[in-house]
Amino acid sequence: MTPIPHDRELRAQLEHLPTEAFRPELSEIDRLPTLQLARLMNAEDATVPAAVAARLPQIAAAIDAAAERMARGGRLVYAGAGTAGRLGVLDASECPPTFNTAPEQVVGLIAGGPPAMAAPVEGAEDSAELARADLDALALTADDTVVGVSASGRTPYALGAVAHARALGALTVGLAGNPGSPLAAAAEHGIEIVTGPELIAGSTRLKAGTAQKLVLNMFSTITMIRLGKTYGNLMVDVRASNDKLRARSRRIVALATGAADEEVEAALAATGGEVKHAILAILAGVDGPTAARLLAESGGRLRAALATAAG
Repeated sequence: MTPIPHDRELRAQLEHLPTEAFRPELSEIDRLPTLQLARLMNAEDATVPAAVAARLPQIAAAIDAAAERMARGGRLVYAGAGTAGRLGVLDASECPPTFNTAPEQVVGLIAGGPPAMAAPVEGAEDSAELARADLDALALTADDTVVGVSASGRTPYALGAVAHARALGALTVGLAGNPGSPLAAAAEHGIEIVTGPELIAGSTRLKAGTAQKLVLNMFSTITMIRLGKTYGNLMVDVRASNDKLRARSRRIVALATGAADEEVEAALAATGGEVKHAILAILAGVDGPTAARLLAESGGRLRAALATAAG
């Protein structure tokens, strides 16, 4: 069957992307023993952190800009298709239990919606219009940040999300896996993590996806640190929604204060199980309502509340 012109054009574009490149030296890996394959794949993965490290200044600048807006009440929105979209949804879904964020504070959008988490939705990643509709449903503001994620750096859904967000005045970040990408160029903060050709040609769920996961980990975690969601390296805003997290909450209060179990339990009981409030109550010697007031006046920042309590 003769390719139609659009298909030929797309194939030509893909052939020039490092993430899509074919590596002849790997053309017989299916003949290798499993252990050798595992070693080969592990060696490939080991190159990813260095690729991320090369872009740390750009990553840090984007995080600082996003954190500034989130401190004013803005939201962090990830937008992508396929693996990139799933990683964004994953990162967003882990913020409420880890940092006690509201569900709408960090949002993951995937082309095709929730069904695309489990299976491809035909044509969704090719639709910039779909991205615009998904963002319009969020009533985007200038305090919001939209991070378009795409290994190729040319996915229409991610490009459409960044273009529409920028037109609405939101901060935009383009996270791509190829140099000179349209996505990075379209965003105010372009981040290109170049991990090169994959072990399996074009399978960007591998190194490119690993790089995206590392960057998204940084983005959400460091943003939350900047917003005062941690005390040192402790998750003081953790939401104790199950037995494991309740046990972790007690441990965090103990680590932060050095208090005995009985005092920890009493403080958590007096503050409705709020870890940050319990730490403040113990360290500052205040009751639950006073701890809540001090934290509210300090924008939820524990160190600032402790300084205020100390006079």
